[in-house]
Amino acid sequence: MWKADLKLIAIVFLVQLCLPAATRQAQAQAEKAAYPLMAPVDAYLIADQNAEIALARSAAPASIANEAEVMVLGKSGFTTAVKGTNGFLCLVESSWGASTDDPEFWNPKVRAPICFNAAAARTFVPIFLMKTRLVLQGKSKTEILAAITSALDKKELPALEPGAMCYMMSKQQYLNDRGMSWHPHVMVFVSGDAAKSWGANKDDSPIIAANDPEERVTIFMVWVGNWSDGSPAPTMEH
Repeated sequence: MWKADLKLIAIVFLVQLCLPAATRQAQAQAEKAAYPLMAPVDAYLIADQNAEIALARSAAPASIANEAEVMVLGKSGFTTAVKGTNGFLCLVESSWGASTDDPEFWNPKVRAPICFNAAAARTFVPIFLMKTRLVLQGKSKTEILAAITSALDKKELPALEPGAMCYMMSKQQYLNDRGMSWHPHVMVFVSGDAAKSWGANKDDSPIIAANDPEERVTIFMVWVGNWSDGSPAPTMEH
């Protein structure tokens, strides 16, 4: 989900690939120390449900988000707060939308509004909802990864449908301590490691890809020029 996560924030992911190994290791150790354990559950919750609904809807343009289903996070998991009519599903991802080896997996500041289309809502979101239930049950990262891996192996989670995608265009998003609000973007989910076949991550390619082996997908990210409210996004530096 982080989803992401995104799951990984693409610009950080790519920059870290270029850093010397010693620098990456030192940075990872510092970040790991910042969030070694899960914070109290209340730290991940948004007290005002109406505010959470509005934040979730800010992930996509109003023409999409206003007709979408909206889920909100409670102490036992996500529940539907607003029924939708267009097949889209909006929610605010927490830090465990990232992979379990991400140093900010337990960062309670993460608020990642995301709006999935119907294909993603049916076949990608169930992974995040399962992770959320495991997190709120007090499972460790090792236990969470083992449970997700087992569920995928046993086909207890649905196979990803073609055309699964989402919007992450909220000006209020906080994706992690490094990327913060980063940049508005859309994401496409493709099964397996598919970056090469899309020509992603090239110097002159507009597509950024992050392989997510834990969820067995490649996440393709494409920057867009405006936030969901129509205001211009900052120019990206290359």
